Amino acid sequence: MIAIWILLAAGVALLLAGSAFVVARRRPGSRFARRRRFEPLPPLAGRQPSPEQDSPPRLTTAPRPSQAGAPGDEAPGAPPRMVERLSRTRGVFSSAVRAMRSRRSVDEGAWDDLEEALLRADVGVATTAELLAGLRERVGAGELVGPDSVVAALSAELRGLLGIPPDPLLAMADEGPTVWLFVGVNGVGKTTTIGKLAMAQISAGRSVLLAAGDTFRAAAAEQLAGWAERVGAGIVRGAEGGDPSSVVFDAVQRAQARGVDLVLADTAGRLHTKVNLVEELKKIARVAGRPPGHLTEVLLVLDATTGQNGLVQAREFTEAVGVTGIVLTKLDGTAKGGIVVAIQRELGVPVKLVGLGEGPADLVPFDGDQFVEALLG
Repeated sequence: MIAIWILLAAGVALLLAGSAFVVARRRPGSRFARRRRFEPLPPLAGRQPSPEQDSPPRLTTAPRPSQAGAPGDEAPGAPPRMVERLSRTRGVFSSAVRAMRSRRSVDEGAWDDLEEALLRADVGVATTAELLAGLRERVGAGELVGPDSVVAALSAELRGLLGIPPDPLLAMADEGPTVWLFVGVNGVGKTTTIGKLAMAQISAGRSVLLAAGDTFRAAAAEQLAGWAERVGAGIVRGAEGGDPSSVVFDAVQRAQARGVDLVLADTAGRLHTKVNLVEELKKIARVAGRPPGHLTEVLLVLDATTGQNGLVQAREFTEAVGVTGIVLTKLDGTAKGGIVVAIQRELGVPVKLVGLGEGPADLVPFDGDQFVEALLG
């Protein structure tokens, strides 16, 4: 009997000791808890990402333009200078300029170097021939002596070709809603350009309404709606596959009713060779200009990386809808920046805005002096 009581007492003692150990491990201040805090379990092999990592980025409402910018959450800062962003096009010219300045005289090799640089930068055959013919004539007449003087003269000629300052940069109507219509083929960056420009105009104190005139591609309307949410602009959308002219008409009417200053109208990416689509674009332009709307700008968005093909697009769109200015995107990512010269020399249509990066502040007014400085120094 005594042995049984001894065994029971030992069992109770063991139970009490185990309970004290568990409590000690759970107590926040215990040495066991401290050890656990600094010795986390290693990740499981083959562990899958969390649902937050798997899901696509969610579009959220961004603060006002003064605080945040565009997709990518880049903080807007000072606009970039072209000399800082045109490294690829500048690289094409720099080797030719260095080679020419290393020569004692302007010989045929020097002219060949300049010609190659201009053509590689997509200045165009006709513009290149005209530039070099004028410089050769001045060298032959003794007006230009030595490589340095030829480079300086080329710089002056380029500045002259690019010196078509639009006045004003982007025109606003005196009263009623102003409409800026954006045209161009697919993939050149029209929707992103509209979003960045809307942000800039709102920052300048204007009210903005976006018109999702690309009714053939649902993703375009969704993307434009995302920009509207981010920058604090209104938006008018239509049914998928609906009449884009009616979307623009409704946007102008709503802008008039609400006292909105500016309507930025997107359009579907038109192939400039498709006659029926170009005719539809003409209809949109007519509707956009009907009272109370005032169509003051038809901006053709071109991808600078397409080079001379962009010039073909510019010519066709200009003939179809009277393009008033060019927006040249991706200028920082190409060695074909000379297309700027070809556009303004052959068409007389000013390049008004250029894209020098992905950030919201990287859509800037085109500056011919900065452009030539970036190329030739």
